Amino acid sequence: MTASSVPLRAALYLRVSTARQAEHDVSIPDQKRQGEAYCESRGLQLVETFIEPGASATNDRRPEFQRMIEAGTSKPAPFDVVVVHSFSRFFRDHFELEFYVRKLAKNGVKLVSITQEMGDDPMHVMMRQIMALFDEYQSKENAKHVMRALKENARQGFWNGSLPPIGYRTVAAEQRGAKTKKKLEIDPLHADTVRLIYRLALEGDGTTGQMGVKNIISYLNSRRIFTRDGGRWGIGQVHRILTRRTYMGEHEFNKRSKTKELKPVSEIVTVPVPRIIDKETFEAVQKLLKARNPKVMPARVISGPTMLTGLIHCAKCGGAMTIRTGKGGRYRYYACSMKARQGPTACEGMAVPMEKLDDLVVNHLEKQLLQPERLETVLAAALDRREEHAERRREHIAELNKRAAESELRLKRLYDAIEAGVADLDDPALKDRIDGLKAIRDQAKADAERAQAMLQNTGQKAVTPQMLRKFATTARERIRLESGGYRRDHLRALAQRVEVAEGEVRIMGSKSRLLQTLVAGSGVNSVPTQGLKWRREGDSNPRYGFPYTHFPGVRLQPLGHPSARARQRRTQTLRRDARPKARCAPSTTRPPLRTRTPKAHANSLRRDARPKARCAPSTTRPPLRKHALRCMQGRRCRTAGGRTQGAGRLWT
Repeated sequence: MTASSVPLRAALYLRVSTARQAEHDVSIPDQKRQGEAYCESRGLQLVETFIEPGASATNDRRPEFQRMIEAGTSKPAPFDVVVVHSFSRFFRDHFELEFYVRKLAKNGVKLVSITQEMGDDPMHVMMRQIMALFDEYQSKENAKHVMRALKENARQGFWNGSLPPIGYRTVAAEQRGAKTKKKLEIDPLHADTVRLIYRLALEGDGTTGQMGVKNIISYLNSRRIFTRDGGRWGIGQVHRILTRRTYMGEHEFNKRSKTKELKPVSEIVTVPVPRIIDKETFEAVQKLLKARNPKVMPARVISGPTMLTGLIHCAKCGGAMTIRTGKGGRYRYYACSMKARQGPTACEGMAVPMEKLDDLVVNHLEKQLLQPERLETVLAAALDRREEHAERRREHIAELNKRAAESELRLKRLYDAIEAGVADLDDPALKDRIDGLKAIRDQAKADAERAQAMLQNTGQKAVTPQMLRKFATTARERIRLESGGYRRDHLRALAQRVEVAEGEVRIMGSKSRLLQTLVAGSGVNSVPTQGLKWRREGDSNPRYGFPYTHFPGVRLQPLGHPSARARQRRTQTLRRDARPKARCAPSTTRPPLRTRTPKAHANSLRRDARPKARCAPSTTRPPLRKHALRCMQGRRCRTAGGRTQGAGRLWT
């Protein structure tokens, strides 16, 4: 480069893979030093530096990289050369590397590596592509070894990083050299919120039945129960809490890939963690969510007219039983769907009259289950578990009160130290300590008050003999409609499965579900309904249901049909021509254009007054459409048979 030539402008691109490397490593300062020295030795003018702290080079989702590419492809480009320490800093994917190298080259911008100098001839281009392949291979090998180490770390019960789930926090478990191994423990500040969410899903707040996800969100936000970050709850957060197996003591590591796709079960590692809720509660919530899922439970099962839809099954094959009709719909039967679809080789099946089976199920529930003595016997074990839960809740409240008292005592000691002049109030560490103790005290008090309120509410709803008698009487009354039918929502609160076999019918239900129904203030759990809404106007996408016109052989077409406009114009013409035409009387004022004799004028009037005979429709082969249109316009013509065809028929 001569002294009179203009130096090329250069831009530095510096990158490390993780944020920890960017904070504690010397890679970026070293890359920058070598890049500046390279530009100075080559006579390049350094105009801009792009620093990417903590981003993978396997994809282009990098803010600084995108900013550099946008600047390099703009016209005119602010620089002529992009300088990197090695091609692996630019990309670790050979296809993406070549794509962006050629994209920059189209705008006259060249990619240069400090440690891997290449020319522009085909041999050096091939060498660059081979190096890119090796970089990609090395990246994938590193990822494989890192994942192997992470999975082994998870098998040993340690936490691999990232933000722990709500209700947990990380604590140091052991020291291995310079590395500190961490595990999850229950966070007392937020674990009670998780328990509250599960309790609302299963039991409600004591005044209503079981709550769905949206009702739980409204309950939490209306009572100012905030998330871990102090924000408001959303559908995704609550649904993740209700479906995450971590809360029952089984945290799943390596469950999804980077694209959020589920991995095979063999690659998932289950990490044992302290459980916040028991396994029975978690599984009960999963069954409840599955039953409410419209993808699993169709809307017709909830809002359809058949009482046992979704509950009744064939005892021989386990398949669902569906409605079959006979005698034009006069008789209705429950029949095995497997036999109906696949024939008697799949299942011998059986058909039961619908009304007979409905009456049998309801009568059995009324006489056998809805009796105070039977209810007390069935719910004995569930009531014992309920008492155990209440005892654990009392212990938890005592622990929260103790934590609040300890925090209050520590705050008092700090205030005494400040008053005595031992501690400096302006010390930032002291301020953080005071704020932390205040947060622990306030959160513990709030959790204790909420848990105490729930415990008192549960105590008010204690199951007594009077409550059992009232529930049994009310349920027997409400399960039947005044019109003679049954209430399906009440039935589903008492029974969840009905199996039909030869000579017997088995009715199965959940004791915990029955207890929740008994305790709920409404008497039965609310059932979600999904009604279909129809438009008032006509169909926006018509098919074939179009009325005939008053002209024989003419049928309206859909609006989108190619011949719709032509047929519409023709229909208008037909209607106009079909109107009776009034004949005017001879004018007595204006003289005729041609003088006629009185005899000729009289003959003309008599001829016009004669009734004109209309020919009958032709029974021969219809003429062409053009010929028919002329006939409809009232012109007289001759058909192929030589007979006169007048207006009065349209051939289509």
